[in-house]
Amino acid sequence: MRSSAHLPPVRTPVAGAPQPGRLRSLPARMGIPPALTWGFVGVLLFMTGDGVETGFFSKYLADQGMGKADAAVVIAVYGVTVAIGAWLSGALSDLWGPRRVMTAGFAIWLVFQVLLLTVALPAMNYPLLLLVYGLRGFGYPLFAYGFLVWVTAATEPRRMGTAVGWYWFAFTGGLPTLGSLVASATIPAIGSYRTLWCALGLVTLGGLLALLLVREPTGRSPLAPHGERPLATLAGSVSIMRRRPRVAVGAAVRVFSTGSQFGFLVCLPFFFTETVGFSTSGWLRLLSVMFAANIFANLFFGAVGDRLGWQRTMTWFGAVACAVTCLGLYYVPVVAGPHFLPAAVAAALYGIALAGYVPISALVPALAPRHKGQAMSALNLGAGASTFAGPAIVALALGPVGVAGIVWIFALLHLATAVAIRFLEPDPEFTAPADELADEPPAAPAAVPETGGAGLSAGRL
Repeated sequence: MRSSAHLPPVRTPVAGAPQPGRLRSLPARMGIPPALTWGFVGVLLFMTGDGVETGFFSKYLADQGMGKADAAVVIAVYGVTVAIGAWLSGALSDLWGPRRVMTAGFAIWLVFQVLLLTVALPAMNYPLLLLVYGLRGFGYPLFAYGFLVWVTAATEPRRMGTAVGWYWFAFTGGLPTLGSLVASATIPAIGSYRTLWCALGLVTLGGLLALLLVREPTGRSPLAPHGERPLATLAGSVSIMRRRPRVAVGAAVRVFSTGSQFGFLVCLPFFFTETVGFSTSGWLRLLSVMFAANIFANLFFGAVGDRLGWQRTMTWFGAVACAVTCLGLYYVPVVAGPHFLPAAVAAALYGIALAGYVPISALVPALAPRHKGQAMSALNLGAGASTFAGPAIVALALGPVGVAGIVWIFALLHLATAVAIRFLEPDPEFTAPADELADEPPAAPAAVPETGGAGLSAGRL
């Protein structure tokens, strides 16, 4: 599961009933906005390239002589910049328009990947790696989440949920699913370093497809209505966590919902290859199985959440299931040894459990229905922070408690989110009839309506 970007007010000429004949194309019948089709393809390829390194980069650094804890710090610093980039993507889309934000992210990724491959990695200079790899972290969230903002701004509201679902299908299909699969095939043939050059080619292709072939006009201009101050909106995405403490709780749940995922990407390559006995390619195939299961489970648990209730789904299918499957991801291969099938089952179950947290993208905006965009931006900050929190925990705990201790830490954190989820009751305004809100203070005037993203039309919990 991944987070949603800050959602701007909807400014689209296509909202409302579709025109005759509009749904005849295959993408439209599948729920993909036809004008944005190449953007989805571009995100898939871009995130495939970005995800190539996910399953082996920490081990590659260690193989080049860097300490395992230092490698975890490099990944954690990268996570910090990813979090900031994810947070900024929505507000910058208000200021510049999504296409310019995507262009900036594309350029940042290319420049710093080239510097990483030609300067930082050959020298294996630790401070330089922290700087170059850290700055590259701004690239993918600006590109990918910038496109998500474009999707939410250019899609008619009644089809928003399906469109956003396809976005996450493309995003997760690339990072780390296809990315790990590509790496598992290329590393035995050409080695790890040349595989990183292949990643550059995939990102270049995906970025060019999205930026050159998507002609939809909404994303080519700033999204903020005339007179609105986007920087004030950005500040509001932080202050809302003080004004609405439940939004802060929701952001914290989002941090730890996928914190284990990003932590495992740092320590499990060592565990599976050095302790269990898998090859690097075998581990990467396990990673592909894990997130292939996650892709389809994301769609499934979104629908389950609407039927069973978002909190109930997150508690049992997300938090509790992740706690159990975290432990299985470690103890099953310890018992079974380097046999692919039992390890693949454990990996798939963990990937499915991660998807149990999907309804949080619908639940958090319901905590602040008059400030849905700010709530989503806070949630997005939590999503980005998870890319830092998981590796940071590994960096601190790997030496003292080892991988066995780390899986127990993450299991307990998942159980803690199960408790926190009980406090995420939607605001009464979210489910109250319209006439009950008549005496409430009016929301700040806006030129256009605001949307809270996918899933907000769900019934009572």
